[in-house]
Amino acid sequence: MKKYLLLLLACITMILAACSGGEEGTDSESVYRTVYSGEITTLNYLKTSNTNEFAVAANLVDGLIEYDKYGIVQPGLAESWESNDDASVWTFKLREGVKWVDHEGKEVADVTAQDFVDGLNYVLDAKNESSTAWIATVVKNGNAFYEGEITDFTQVGVKALDEHTLEYTLEGPTPYFLSMLNYVCFFPVYGDFLAEKGESFGTTKENFLYNGSYILTEFEPQNRRVLTKNATYWDKENVLIDKIEYKYNKEAATVAPELFLRGEIDAAAIPTAILDDWFNDEEKKDLVRQSSNSFYTYFYALNFDPQFDAEYEPENWKVVVNNKNFRKSLFHGLDRVSAMMTVEPYNPETLLSNTITPKNFVDVDGVDYTQLDALAKFSNTDSFDKDLALEYKEKAMEELAGKATFPVKVLMPYNSGSPDWANRSQVIEQQLENLLGKDYIDIIVYAGPSTGFLGEVRRPGKYAFMEVNWGPDYADPSTYTDPFTTGGTYNKPELAEGYNGKYDSMVEKAKAAIDPAERYPLFAEAESFLIEEAFVVPYAVGGSGYLASKLNPFEAQYSPFGVTMEKFKGQKLLDKPMSNDEFKEAQAQWEKERAEALAEAGN
Repeated sequence: MKKYLLLLLACITMILAACSGGEEGTDSESVYRTVYSGEITTLNYLKTSNTNEFAVAANLVDGLIEYDKYGIVQPGLAESWESNDDASVWTFKLREGVKWVDHEGKEVADVTAQDFVDGLNYVLDAKNESSTAWIATVVKNGNAFYEGEITDFTQVGVKALDEHTLEYTLEGPTPYFLSMLNYVCFFPVYGDFLAEKGESFGTTKENFLYNGSYILTEFEPQNRRVLTKNATYWDKENVLIDKIEYKYNKEAATVAPELFLRGEIDAAAIPTAILDDWFNDEEKKDLVRQSSNSFYTYFYALNFDPQFDAEYEPENWKVVVNNKNFRKSLFHGLDRVSAMMTVEPYNPETLLSNTITPKNFVDVDGVDYTQLDALAKFSNTDSFDKDLALEYKEKAMEELAGKATFPVKVLMPYNSGSPDWANRSQVIEQQLENLLGKDYIDIIVYAGPSTGFLGEVRRPGKYAFMEVNWGPDYADPSTYTDPFTTGGTYNKPELAEGYNGKYDSMVEKAKAAIDPAERYPLFAEAESFLIEEAFVVPYAVGGSGYLASKLNPFEAQYSPFGVTMEKFKGQKLLDKPMSNDEFKEAQAQWEKERAEALAEAGN
């Protein structure tokens, strides 16, 4: 009997341990568990612009400011700040006593103003190949230093006036500079440690220092990573989840729903293919909800610098993509509602966007940016038009006769880690070929890698026509111009016939204007040029469709730009997932409270 009781007690202990987060959990620990398929390639937040990578860094390193759940700027490592009258010089007072710690939580040094100088020095040193350096050139002489026109970094507009006072001098008036500080290129780094580690900085959890809400205590690529609450964090009372456990699974997007149902993970995207099953099942229907829309913009890019294999006829593609009528045939031929149903099968129109810059991002005297004169004609009309598409097809075939080979091979890759993207690619292939004819186009869909997709497919230009996205980095329309200006890594419109530097010139003119009433309409004109020429096909705003999650999105820090929405700080695990009805109710309440908070803050 005694043996039986001991065995029973042991079983109960094992069950309790499992319920509290697994082997490493304790009854008092709050542990959030998830699976992923796309591995990060670096922890070096000063170098990467990959959301997947800086989403991790955002929880490990703090910047000068952060945002509350309504999107109102709050003190971060800076306790206070001020600017001169024209917003060209900004001074920040840093909070004292903030520590850099190693992966075991041992204190290494205090965080000082010099750490922000050293971080910007690294970003603007061209040999480091930081992909966010272009943002940092807002600082005076930043571009001159990056281009090697000056070599003395003390001439760049960032100074540590003392240990806890930091000053930025900018190239010109920049009233939105605070919002730029929410991006990784303005994050601090402990210079001595960076110099010691050199190129190995950010390659392992040991070659990294932490001042944020979490420490990376485990990092085994393509296996597991664990973020553990930083015991020395300056605001640890607002870090409510003790551990974030990520488990690698190549088929994460496919297996996550089942893992969620088994209680092994705390969030899962629910693919469209099984949504009806969940909503029609009494036990599942209250576990799934909509996701929140983001200000990520999704569009189909036509690549003007094709670098894919000869079997897909890149030279033929180069000829046809430079024909405006060919581009227009795809622009008006893409049925975006059908495509969007792979993410939102019930109300796909709610995610569609007819412009690159999403609505509600900024406004001029109460007029939304997308409703300014230059963009209103696009934002209020669905681009899909069967008759126009076929009309442009006939014009293109006539103009390209003898110059191009038909059907045109259209290489359209997708990330194999996303089932919805895979489904969407098939839908688009069938829809476009059926409408425009297989005598005109031959869309070739292929599965790209789930890890390193950007580096292996998009950035090298190994596509003809592909879904891409861009997220804003600060609160100004110029943030949505960066993929398309000369030197960007998207579809290289500067190489298109008829481009002739026009977009670059329009963007530079807009950037030179300071008053939003003059500045924003100029940016709208530049964006209108991109759309009118069909260099891109605007598609949708971000939103991952439906998910099951034990997180309340309305408790999270909120900001349309930067790293804020990647942070776990401020969030706590719910006892049970939020249902879709509960989500809609909470969203309405949040929107009401946010409007009141913004009005009170004067935003």
